[in-house]
Amino acid sequence: MYTRDILPPRTSPIEDGVPVFGTWDRPFDIVDLLEIRRPYKFPLPRWARDFRIKERQCFYIQDNHILMEANFCNFKLFRIAQILVYDKKSGEKHFFRMIKPGSGWNLPYSLENSSVSSNSRSFYFRIHDWLNINTIKLDLYIEAARRRPSLTVHLAFNTSQETTPVAVSMSVTPSRNIYALKTLSPVRGDIVFGGKHFNLKWENCSGFFCDYKGFYPYRTQTVICAAMGFCEKNRRFGFHIAENQTRDTRKSNENALWVEGKLTLLPPVLVTMPNGPEGDWVIQDIEGMVDLTFTPVDQNKSVLEFIVTYFEFNAPLGYYNGVLVSSEGEKIQIKNLFGVGEKINVRV
Repeated sequence: MYTRDILPPRTSPIEDGVPVFGTWDRPFDIVDLLEIRRPYKFPLPRWARDFRIKERQCFYIQDNHILMEANFCNFKLFRIAQILVYDKKSGEKHFFRMIKPGSGWNLPYSLENSSVSSNSRSFYFRIHDWLNINTIKLDLYIEAARRRPSLTVHLAFNTSQETTPVAVSMSVTPSRNIYALKTLSPVRGDIVFGGKHFNLKWENCSGFFCDYKGFYPYRTQTVICAAMGFCEKNRRFGFHIAENQTRDTRKSNENALWVEGKLTLLPPVLVTMPNGPEGDWVIQDIEGMVDLTFTPVDQNKSVLEFIVTYFEFNAPLGYYNGVLVSSEGEKIQIKNLFGVGEKINVRV
């Protein structure tokens, strides 16, 4: 059975100008990667170091009726906000995207009590990270366009002690890291689009909140597999698994399973796509804790080329089948669990 140490709480993943690598079960007070004294072999001014740091906050929510995925990315040369809303019963789907070249909103260093917003006339969002009162809020308003309806979203994530989060600092090089925080929470709120009003309730709606910052490679490739729901014993559960370009993944990775709030740290995985992103994805480890197949049923692809940069985002929706093993040795059977996959290719 795979295990790794959960380290004592600390205020930051950086100590005396050097990144600290490992896994924790509570958020850091602050994550400012500019505190790393010398991330590269040659000295760089502060603005150049800041330019190499990429950041992203992600929200995934789902109940029996609706799935929504929202990504807010700061790649420094440009910002992207992307929202996908899918009615699971009717199959109706809408995709919303805002791109802002150059400077703009920045994601906060601390999640204790901070906010970020964009106030353009036709695309408004506000994220309030309020972990000191166990709440994260997301508000969205997007005006209707010729081929899509308007969208209004008000969501609240309950991040109380019901669920143990996972925070990791992963090695890109000995002097550069990628930080990730993930938690699975009950969600309540409202989503209105296409003349439909979806009222989300704590007892049957779940969501992932993810916060990322890092010295990502110039050519970044990441695969993410995530789903949540209720198991056969009616317990809230979910998994969030990623394959990326970090080192020493047995010692530190971002793969996790939650069952009724209890965290299981999962081993590194290999995601293979024999028939490309449109065919089945096979997600497996060598410890026997992860054995999943993801079958896409709805494809969503977004491509952006801007000067010397490239952004390709494949985010199919589909069904997971297979088995996961918790830290207590329980086999969690996954049967036609609806979820998302992400295959991200970024050059920036």
